Amino acid sequence: MQNFKKIKENLKTKIVGIAGAGGLGSNCAASLARTGVGKLIIADFDVVSEANLNRQFYFYDQIGMPKVEALKENIDRINSGTILQIHKTKVDESNIALLFASCDVVVEAFDDAFQKKLLIEFMLANMPDKPLVIGSGMAGWGNSGAIKVERYNNLYVCGDTSSEVSEDNPPLAPRVQIVSNMQANAVLEILLNND
Repeated sequence: MQNFKKIKENLKTKIVGIAGAGGLGSNCAASLARTGVGKLIIADFDVVSEANLNRQFYFYDQIGMPKVEALKENIDRINSGTILQIHKTKVDESNIALLFASCDVVVEAFDDAFQKKLLIEFMLANMPDKPLVIGSGMAGWGNSGAIKVERYNNLYVCGDTSSEVSEDNPPLAPRVQIVSNMQANAVLEILLNND
């Protein structure tokens, strides 16, 4: 075990990439900043909307701002020692390696199934030695016991792997934040167990 001073000392040199700054990405980034991760590389093309406020780490006065800029503003208020490298861009095959090559761990935090599949397949094929922490199955409410982390070599899957988002099964803050914090916890486990 390590005390918090030692944990922060070990984490201050670590780099974590986060693909997506919505419910999973914004909350995971906040948790990682609170624990002292040295640098976060965050990529997202979207802007904050009022519909995001029920589960994402943004505020009413940030509606209309690019998510990466709003997230940088919020994280600077949590831990100004965490360096944020933000990219207002859509993550695709042409920029995944460029964005995340320097990262110790990458977090997949997309709500779009196509983007999620693209990132996972690219990372497994082209960057198989880099740990990838993904979210799968967090819609609705209740049934917290079904949410878990499963590991397949360097792929960590956080969620219940089955509850898909729909009009009748929306993503709500409690389950989204449970999964985003499980992702952050998996990242810490990877980073701190390697020291």
